[in-house]
Amino acid sequence: MPLSASFLEPLEKLDAGLAARVAAKTGISEKYKSLPEVGNVYNVNIEKVIAAHPDLVICYKDMNDKFVHNFEENNIPVIVLEMRTYAQVKNTVSVLGKITGNEAKAEELNKDMDERIAAVREKMPQESKRIAILHSTAQNVTVQLEGSIAGSTAQLLGFTNIAAGSMPLENNSTAAPYSLETLVAANPDIIYITSMGKLETVQDAMLKSISASPAWQSLAAVRSGHVYFLPQELFLLSPGIKYPQAAEYMAKLAYPEKFE
Repeated sequence: MPLSASFLEPLEKLDAGLAARVAAKTGISEKYKSLPEVGNVYNVNIEKVIAAHPDLVICYKDMNDKFVHNFEENNIPVIVLEMRTYAQVKNTVSVLGKITGNEAKAEELNKDMDERIAAVREKMPQESKRIAILHSTAQNVTVQLEGSIAGSTAQLLGFTNIAAGSMPLENNSTAAPYSLETLVAANPDIIYITSMGKLETVQDAMLKSISASPAWQSLAAVRSGHVYFLPQELFLLSPGIKYPQAAEYMAKLAYPEKFE
């Protein structure tokens, strides 16, 4: 039983049978829609999970792995996996392949992802764009590191993240503090922006802030119109085995003429 919808698509590809699933607004296939729900990824109903008598519970690291001891106390096997970076996605696919007895299919899935990402790279010019990835919320702005989904995608494409090597936030290893002064000093070629809010609302608010700031207006990415907003379904919620789509989306924004 997976406790995150991120695991559902690879499990379906590997022909896994499930006892129940978590609730989610997206990412639930027809195959799994009729299954009993056990809460959502951040609010799992432990009693319902235990009552379903699963052969195995799959927890998502830093989301619901705090319940590992509950399952162990009830003699339910449990494993903790993560699917933020591309390497983590491939590892998860391999592990799920072993669990389901479909190792060959898992290897095929990983090979297909590798080939599709390589095809995206082949369309790109032989240059290294310097980029910044900002994450905007109602409370603050942070800079995304290589351990984030967007950061991992940028790394796959050969982009140079200006925040590489920055000290991460104490409570979030995938992000670092944001500083407009540092951003101006680094002067990236491209700025990507992620947000959990409604894309149009975030975009309007951010663009108004940019247009009203002389510091922002001094940035090469702003002057050349290379400020892009990334959809949350590919860059904040794990794209899972859709990582090639995330890579193509990001690359196409940088080089639209190469993906016509």
